[in-house]
This record gives sequence, structure tokens and C-alpha cells, in this order.
Amino acid sequence: MYQPLTAPIADSLGLSALLAAVPLLVVFLLLGVLRVKAHWAGLSGLAAALLIAVLGYGMPADLALLSAGQGAAFGVLPILWIVITAIWLYQLTVRSGRFEDLRATFALLSPDPRIQAVVIAFCFGGLLEALAGFGAPVAITGMMLVAIGFPPLRAAVTVLLANTAPVAFGALSTPIITAGELTGIPYEHIGAVVGRQTPLLAVIVPVLLVLVVDGRRGVRQTWPAALVTGVAFAVAQFVCANYISVPLTDIVSALVGAVALVVLLRFWQPAGSAEARADLTAGAADEAPGRQLGAGRIFLALFPYLLVIAVFSVVKLWEPVGEALAATDVEVPWPGLHGALLSASGEPASSTVFTLSWLSSPGSLLLLCGLGVTLVYRIKPTTALAELGRTAVSMRWSGLTIVSVLALAYVMNQSGQTTTIGTAIAGIGTAFAFFSPVLGWLGVAVTGSDTSANALFASLQQVAAERVGVDPALLVAANTSGGVMGKMISPQNLTIVATAVGMAGAEAKILRGVLKWSIGLLLALCALVFLQSEVLSWMLPR
Repeated sequence: MYQPLTAPIADSLGLSALLAAVPLLVVFLLLGVLRVKAHWAGLSGLAAALLIAVLGYGMPADLALLSAGQGAAFGVLPILWIVITAIWLYQLTVRSGRFEDLRATFALLSPDPRIQAVVIAFCFGGLLEALAGFGAPVAITGMMLVAIGFPPLRAAVTVLLANTAPVAFGALSTPIITAGELTGIPYEHIGAVVGRQTPLLAVIVPVLLVLVVDGRRGVRQTWPAALVTGVAFAVAQFVCANYISVPLTDIVSALVGAVALVVLLRFWQPAGSAEARADLTAGAADEAPGRQLGAGRIFLALFPYLLVIAVFSVVKLWEPVGEALAATDVEVPWPGLHGALLSASGEPASSTVFTLSWLSSPGSLLLLCGLGVTLVYRIKPTTALAELGRTAVSMRWSGLTIVSVLALAYVMNQSGQTTTIGTAIAGIGTAFAFFSPVLGWLGVAVTGSDTSANALFASLQQVAAERVGVDPALLVAANTSGGVMGKMISPQNLTIVATAVGMAGAEAKILRGVLKWSIGLLLALCALVFLQSEVLSWMLPR
């Protein structure tokens, strides 16, 4: 039996935390500074994590390798499976020729590419995050922006930045529900606190999007649209999280934000649209003007994404269907690992059970949507299957990155390295309220999932809050909210979006484009949480 120690290096928490952080530093140094390909960065980080687990933490080598194997399996299913099927769905629309109509349909709403970026990346991406999550939103919206003519790098940075405010309530608030289960705090209460943090991000994110897309000119010419969308999204997120339904928060927010923008555009249009189209999309948006499309062509252009929304809504919101699919999940105690690991508290570790979600996975649901698109678009089954095969082959290096990063995360978690880092940060006393979002940011940066970050740190946040005399719900919510900024720098998400926009292997370049936004928004949230623990405590629900 292996039980991780919090401070295995000379009984020093500080030294142990420095050593435990080495795998993360290796990954980000290789990616962000040395510009090494993402799969080599991931494999190098994994090698560092294995060495530290065995030599630093005393974890048996066979258990460390088995832990990496379990993480790799999770990287394949559901993560890689979701990405492959999301990209395949997009490729089907391209092969059918309908994507040109989709591009024209967005031009029908507004010919301005900056407005289209807000609609696609923020509103539609938020809706996809609400229903699917796990990388599908950035994959699909990234491909859509490239298809309407955006340069790949700008498209990647835009969708990663947009995929922030919705993440805390993603997949029908799975991160928040997970935190509630682990801490015993009602998830409705945690969600209400998150609903008083992330809306402040939602207000400014659309403005930052147009800044990324078109610089200061974009902000000057389109700020009314960005601000109206952000404020509508934020108000809906606050109201729904506090007074209606935590799981439905992102669905309501994304739809309200989109409707508010559509209403505004009936009375106002931004200046400089022609210049923006010429500069940003090289004239691509001028092709096939949207107003020439009939209702039938518009419906068929939107059909794949309407189908995604319909299928995920039925599965997530109609309990009998969701429960029936969940019943097909197979729980696999990981051979050689299950029963051989203890948690830091001495209890048998529950993380050694691998859930094989072969039918309920979002990837399988996207496959079902792809089959529906194949039928409606009258694509030959052999053509569709060949496209699926080509997509899988094109994902080989990106898939290796995803698998290695998840293997790295599992080794760090099960050996105790992540707990050491978290405990060290929690030991700074009352100032911990300021730094508590950093734990969530770190967890998501490693795992690519806000749910996983809460699984890692929610209980730790609760204990730390009780020790320093802060409302535990505040710091558990801060872990969730802080995680949303970590998503844009996660190697897993970087690889997903790089593949989607056609920049596989250029993850380092994308990382440099989003890092400042990630850190800047994180610091703003840290300041908010600290103030909510003191002078702004009146903001918290009672």
C-alpha cells in the first residue's frame, strides 16, 4: 500500500512543493520559452513527474507507471474521443459544401467579423460549453472562425479567451456539483457564490475579444455590441445561478446574451465593417452574401449545431435518457493500482477506478450527431467513415500530447505532488483568500478540466478556509472560478485548439498569445475574492 506524504523532502513543505512543481515548470518552459512541440513537452513533463514520484515521494515504480497508464486511458476516452468526433462533425459540413452557407448565415446577422467573433466564440461557444465541455467548444468554434476567414492564430486566441466565463458552469455545472459532493456544501450555495464572481469576467470578456480581433479600433467601433452581450450574459448568469437553476446557468446566459446582441443589431450597426472584413478575413466574408439564402439553406447550414444542442439538451435535461446512458458506463478498478493506493488521510483512494463511458461520453453523442448529419446531408457512409479515419490520423501528435498530459496529471495527483503544492499555497495564512483562485487555475492548467481541479482542491480549499476563518463556500467557489482562466493555458486545450485551426505543433505560439490574458484575469479574480472575504463580504449569499 502506498500512502503519499505531504512533505517527503527533508520534512520540508517548501522544498517538497518546489520539487513537486518541476513537472509543470518543465512543460511550460519547453512550451512557452523553448518552443518545443507540445507532445515532446508533455512527454518530458510526464518523465519528470514519474522520476519525482519514484525518487522523491517513494512511490513504487510499478504503481507510478500504472497511474500514468490510467491517466493515458482517460486521455483517450473521453478527451481524445470528443476532439476527434467534434472535428469530424465539422469536416462533414465542409465536405457537404454547407459550411459556405453557414458562413453566409452569420453574415446575415452581421457582416462585421468582430461581431461574428462575439456570436461564435462567446455566445455559441458558451452554449456548447454548457452542454458538452471537455474541449468541444474551442474545437468547434475555432474551426468556424477559420472557416469565415480568420487567421488561425487569431482564431485560436479568440476562442480560448472566450472559453472562460462559461467554464465554471460547464457541462450543466458539473464542476460545481463535484465540489459540492466532495465538501458537503450544497452545490446550489457554491453555485450562487460563483454566480457573484464569474459575471464580472463575463462583462469584460467580449470587450477583450474585439480587442484581440481588431485592436483598439475594434473596441472603439464595436464596444456597444460587446458590452451589451457581456452585460446580458453576466446578469443572466447571476440571476440563474442564484434564483433559478445552477445546472441551467450557462444555457440561459448564452441564449440571453445572443438575443440581446440580435436586438441591438436591429437598431445599430458598427462602423468600419468593410475595413474590418478586408483586414481580418481577406475578403472571405464577402463571398455568398447571407441575404441571398433562403430559410431552407439557412436551416441546413445550422443543422449540425442545432442537432448538437438538441441531442445534448435531451441527454442532460431529460433525466430518464441521461440515466439510461449513464447506466451503460463500466467502472473498471485499474488493474494493479486499485486497492494499492491510500489517500493522504489513510483512506483507500477512489481515483483508481476508471469509468469507461463508452456510450454516455460527449464524444459518442457527437458521433451520433455526425451520423445524423451524414443522413441529412446525403453523404455516403463510406465517405463519412473515411473522413473519420482521416481525422483520427491527423490527430496522432495532438493525441499523444493529450494522453501524455493526462498521464502527467494522474501521476502528480496519485503520488501526492499536487497535494503538496496545494498545501504549500494554503499555508500562507489569511492572505490565502487572495491566492485561493490560483489553486483552481493550477489544477485546470494541469488537467484541462475545472471538474478535475475541484476534485483535486475543493476539500483542501474548505479545510484552509476553516483554518483561516473564511467562509468555506467562498474559497471552494474561488477554486472553481479561478480554474476558468487556467483552461486557456492548459496544454490539453492548447493542443485541441491548435489542431482545430490547423496549427498542430504550434501550441507554444498560441500559449504566448493567451498567457497575459490568463494571468491578468486571474489577478483580477484574486483581488475580488480577497475583497469578498473582507470588505465586500456583503456580496456573498446568506
